[in-house]
Amino acid sequence: MPRLTTLLGIGSGSLYAAFGSKDGLYAQALKRYCDDLLADLDRDLRAGSDIRTVLRQLLLTMVTADVADPERGCLLVGAATERAAHDSTVEQVRVTMTAMESVLTEALRRARTRGELEDEFSPVEAARFLTTFIQGIHVMGQAHTDRAFLESAVAGALRVLDRGLTPFGHPLPDLCERQSND
Repeated sequence: MPRLTTLLGIGSGSLYAAFGSKDGLYAQALKRYCDDLLADLDRDLRAGSDIRTVLRQLLLTMVTADVADPERGCLLVGAATERAAHDSTVEQVRVTMTAMESVLTEALRRARTRGELEDEFSPVEAARFLTTFIQGIHVMGQAHTDRAFLESAVAGALRVLDRGLTPFGHPLPDLCERQSND
C-alpha cells in the first residue's frame, strides 16, 4: 500500500481518504475500467472492415485472456454479480452495458450499410445478444472452462448471428409478441 500511494502521489495519507472512502475508490476504479473497456471495444470494432472477422477476433481475444488468467476475471461482471445492493454500482453497470450495446449496434449498422449483413438483420437485437454473450464468456472463463469449449461457443454464436437463426435452424420467435398475447 505505501508503494501504491507513493506512485499515485497520495503520499502518507490513506488511499481510501484520497477517494473519499473505500466505496469512492471502488467507484472510481470501476468507472475507469468501464471507460477503458468501451474505448477498447469501439477501437477494436473500427479496426477492420469485415464485421465477421472483427467479431471473431474480438471474441477469441477475450477467450485467450480469460483462459490465460481466469482469476483475473472481469470487473464489470464482478460489479454486476457481487455489488447488486449498491445503487451506484448497479447504475454504472447499467450505463456501461447500454453503452456497450450502442457501440456494437453502430458497428453492426455500419456493416449492414457496407452490405455485409442482410437488410432484415437487426443490429440492436444482435448487439444485445453479443453484450450478453461477452459477459458469459467472462463468467465461463472464471469457471476455468477450457479453451476448446469457449472457442466452440464463439463459433456457434457467430453462426447464429451469421444466419439470423437459432442453433436449431428455425427463425427466432418474436418473444415480445408472444408475451403480449399470453
